[in-house]
Amino acid sequence: MTIAPSTDGDIFDVVVVGGGHAGCESALAAARMGCSTLLLTLSLEKIALMPCNPAVGGIGKGQLTREIDALGGEQGLNTDRACIQMKLLNTSRGPAVRALRAQTDKKLYEDSMKRVLCATENLRILEGSAAGIIVSRETITGVELDDGSRIPAKTVILACGTFLGGKIVVGERRFPAGRMGEPPATALPVSLAESGLELGRFQSATHPRIDSRTIDADRMVIDPGDEHPSRFSRFSQGVLRNQVPCFLTYTNERTHSVIREHLHLSPIKTGSVSGKGPRYCPSIDRKVMNFPDRDRHPVFVEPEGRHTGELYLQGLTTSLPVWVQELVIHATPGLEKAKLMRPGYAVEYDYVIPDQLRLSLETKRIANLFLAGQINGTSGYEEAAAQGLIAGINAARSVMGREPFVLGREQAYIGVLIDDLVTKGVDEPYRMFTSRAEHRLLLRHDNAHARLSPLGRNIGLLPQSRYAMVQEDERALEDLLQWLKSTTVSPTPELNKLLEKKGSAPLTEGQAAAQLLKRPEVCINDILKNIGVSAPGNAGPDIMARSEIELKYAGYIDRQRQAIERNRRLEDTRIPPGFTYLDLEGVSREARDRLERIQPATLGQASRISGVTPADVSVLSLYLKERHDAMAD
Repeated sequence: MTIAPSTDGDIFDVVVVGGGHAGCESALAAARMGCSTLLLTLSLEKIALMPCNPAVGGIGKGQLTREIDALGGEQGLNTDRACIQMKLLNTSRGPAVRALRAQTDKKLYEDSMKRVLCATENLRILEGSAAGIIVSRETITGVELDDGSRIPAKTVILACGTFLGGKIVVGERRFPAGRMGEPPATALPVSLAESGLELGRFQSATHPRIDSRTIDADRMVIDPGDEHPSRFSRFSQGVLRNQVPCFLTYTNERTHSVIREHLHLSPIKTGSVSGKGPRYCPSIDRKVMNFPDRDRHPVFVEPEGRHTGELYLQGLTTSLPVWVQELVIHATPGLEKAKLMRPGYAVEYDYVIPDQLRLSLETKRIANLFLAGQINGTSGYEEAAAQGLIAGINAARSVMGREPFVLGREQAYIGVLIDDLVTKGVDEPYRMFTSRAEHRLLLRHDNAHARLSPLGRNIGLLPQSRYAMVQEDERALEDLLQWLKSTTVSPTPELNKLLEKKGSAPLTEGQAAAQLLKRPEVCINDILKNIGVSAPGNAGPDIMARSEIELKYAGYIDRQRQAIERNRRLEDTRIPPGFTYLDLEGVSREARDRLERIQPATLGQASRISGVTPADVSVLSLYLKERHDAMAD
């Protein structure tokens, strides 16, 4: 049997396998760009599920979500709809490392995303399990389901999460599952391997959940949201009210003693869990093993929703036996009487080694097959959604016969993410950090829409009505900057008293507001309160905060832009597809092998490949120039 794909065509333009964060963004992007799209998911009830912490954002991750919103994706909007607490992190540090983090209502997030999917034109949702891909002449032609039926497709996006060969581990128990209570995909990874894709094995883990009625909040520190919270999406309506508090406690020597006493039961020690786990989100048993001198570790006690009794214990990731998990929880201050509702567990799964992908997220071996999310060796909802968006865009563009849409490292965190995966590869589940972006001062969360919304509009994903809002913001920013440069601040006793209080030199003569604002200790509100003149009326708090950054860090921003221009030649020098490196003279054997495997699209990408030296790049550059000159003759 073959499933009828669409009402007006013989085959689907795009089939997306997986209804998680990557799959949702892929399906929405393709459908919104006009392609007949099918979203195939194992469970209609589990679409957009948050199996780990029901939170979005954080350092590096929040920038990804803002960029998704700027391009016309859904994660930012959906997070705002489901948000129960919002915080701007790293406010005491520089703007390059600030980012939003939202605690969400888990069920509301799922339901809201499902409503958007169901209301989207060109998009059909089907519950089913993919058993394999159908390939003809190294080109994808469809997906086969486990009941033997086939879905023909022009392009396919695999966004399978942790389901490929998934196994759950809790203590000595080990059983097949993609997530707790859900079956794994066992046939699909076999099909991928038979099609020539190389697979690896990773593992991840989640935290226990407890009953909110059984904690002692008085023994913990309350962790509230921001007094004046921002939103992830520029296009969200309304203000976040009635935020739900989180709590902070710490493990202690008693907690660590319990863990050390039962370490022999940990899957880490017994070897019952295989595959490399995320270095930056270790289990509590691994923390105790690796940091024996630490007398405590933070535990954030966070709600799973506004109307649920489940609390999530971020910081107590573990796959120890359930009865040991209870002992660990009860040894932690404020949780002595906590009742366990769901145990923590580890999940190990197959992934496709990502250097087999192009920067468009299309596989090199199989044309029109795209991969997104944890199947590429990443972790996190934000990394998955970002890849899903790019895969959906490029699958649609492939159907339309257009060039791939690729973001550079200098344009977006999304560009950094994909370039890292494809060019550098992964040896552990990849997590985005601001430190991975060499141009992070230019890639701030506050200017994501200015950077990327014109691109979202050009590719047909961001509606004109929303793009007009971004244009209005840019005009407001320019008006405010001009106003600050042209407005003179005169010295007054009140102003100088404020400056002295802030440890800043007093004014002795009039000075442009923009110049005064360059002082690190002075903020725009200090100026507005003391000059008796209002700023331009259309400059809201976000625009005013951004104007401060643009002025205070102007020198650093210019330097980063100059560095990008210096590297422009490498990034703009294209390498012909299918270029053969193995016979390239003057380049080391290791470099030739790596170049041949990754097939970089540009000299810039070639320069970032591990094992490729600047001398190798110089030789390659000369060879390309000679080849270009010869062809020109």
